[in-house]
Amino acid sequence: GNIEGSKTVRLGFLVDGKIDFIAANEGQLVAKGELLSSLDPTNYGIAKELADIQVNQVQDEYDRLKLMHDNKSLSESDFAKITYGLQQARAQQKLHTKNLADTKLYSPIAGVLLKKLCEVGEITGVGMPLFVVSDIRKVKVSAFIPENELHNIKIGQKARILISSLSETFVGHIIEVGSAADAASRAFSVKIEVENPKMLIRPGMIAEAKIVTGQEKELIVIPVEAVLHDFNNQSFVFVVDDSANKAFKR
Repeated sequence: GNIEGSKTVRLGFLVDGKIDFIAANEGQLVAKGELLSSLDPTNYGIAKELADIQVNQVQDEYDRLKLMHDNKSLSESDFAKITYGLQQARAQQKLHTKNLADTKLYSPIAGVLLKKLCEVGEITGVGMPLFVVSDIRKVKVSAFIPENELHNIKIGQKARILISSLSETFVGHIIEVGSAADAASRAFSVKIEVENPKMLIRPGMIAEAKIVTGQEKELIVIPVEAVLHDFNNQSFVFVVDDSANKAFKR
């Protein structure tokens, strides 16, 4: 099977602009809430400043007209206009404040930066995926089970996970069993969750899963060294006939 993170997110900015900062490289760990990247905030800062000025201007006018309204020297319709104008100016201020804040991109989860799809100085658009972060405190082994073995698989079963690149075996549990077979292989997907406290297991690693079914079968087995091959690459073994005191090729 193939190792995957327990949760993987693809991140991009909610506003467009020029990237002026990137905090991490691929393979580095990032904390939840850590600043990953930022855009040049100049234009958004100016827009917010203009919105602040507009709010102050409309607020002053509103305060003057409110005194007139309280003294019954201003009509309701004129006072309603300035009230709506103030609400609109404040809404614009909130929008530009949010746009300025959105020039900074934070990681929503703790994990490892799997992919960095941009560089400082590039122009990016709204929603364009730029970073892929995966939570690897727990990982999942995504594998396939032949349909004739599916009846042996149940959620919660233990599995021994051998990762050859780490030369280490881990213990996991089955958390998902596919309900439909893959059209090409006729096999069913299985996901096995494994704790990864030392962060040694990384997405993309290859794993071999041995699932303990709890069922025993009697089998006739021989050492692999006893299986030989002839010139036609056909497999054979020598079987001893005790009565004849001879070995025969089969």
